[in-house]
Amino acid sequence: MTCCSGRGSGGRGTPPSRDFTVLVRARPATSLVSLAGGRFLMGSEDADINPADGEAPIRPVDVAAFQIDAVAVTNARFAAFVRATGHRTDAERYGWSFVFDRLLPPGRAISTARAVDAPWWVAVSGASWRAPEGPGSTVGDRRNHPVVHVSWHDAVAFCAWSGTRLPTEAEWEFAARGGLEQARYPWGDTLTDHGRHRCNIWQGEFPTVNTLDDGHLGTAPVKEYRPNGYGLFNMVGNVWEWTSEPFAPPSGVEQADDPRAMRGGSYLCHSSYCNRYRVAARTSNSPDSSAGNIGFRVAADVGQGTRPGR
Repeated sequence: MTCCSGRGSGGRGTPPSRDFTVLVRARPATSLVSLAGGRFLMGSEDADINPADGEAPIRPVDVAAFQIDAVAVTNARFAAFVRATGHRTDAERYGWSFVFDRLLPPGRAISTARAVDAPWWVAVSGASWRAPEGPGSTVGDRRNHPVVHVSWHDAVAFCAWSGTRLPTEAEWEFAARGGLEQARYPWGDTLTDHGRHRCNIWQGEFPTVNTLDDGHLGTAPVKEYRPNGYGLFNMVGNVWEWTSEPFAPPSGVEQADDPRAMRGGSYLCHSSYCNRYRVAARTSNSPDSSAGNIGFRVAADVGQGTRPGR
């Protein structure tokens, strides 16, 4: 089970036509961090991994030097992309997207379809990056929160405009580990650091009670918690992040057509059902899927330099 849902779970609508032509190209993000790359141990063999996700086995992987954004793409930066290009997201083209029911105004979820495999996800007409909970909601007070309700197609279109790309899974995990070898989280092996929360995930009893110990029910600002050893923020929790690669499951595990790998978990992850806020964890979704906990961060090849990593 995963804490994100795909288009196939809602059973609504047909695929819209798409034209993701890039009209204007922006300069690359100014918060790219340069990482030297190298060999690291990718994956996990912990007792609580999800076997169907393909985390195991632990294996050495070589990563070339690259750059990755210190933060996920924010609502403010995505808005700049939309203003410059006129881009319409998959959620806007379909006319709906998945919203976590506890974030909806009272009464709205009663008359709205829910995901078959995860009933806390509500298919809300009019929900999109600019209206995260549907008509009447806004990102006006969330400019520095990660953009959500963006599909893999939308993320790739943003990258084409910004002169960047999505990270590979190996790059993402190398960056998330922050220089630590086989640590469970970007900061170490314990979930909290001397009682301080280091990521935005669910606390309490999922999906009914969130104690909000970390301060957030939905998304948090992209720099809400301390960064990892490479100066990267919120590499786990907050929102799932698309990667550039198709999802490759273990042999014998069935998958939907053309799934794309996502990393990092989200504000809905909880140890009782979806512990994918670990650096080795992974899941997938169809490239046209969107939800209120799916975003992305960008990467780039070496040479577009901005600032060195720590």
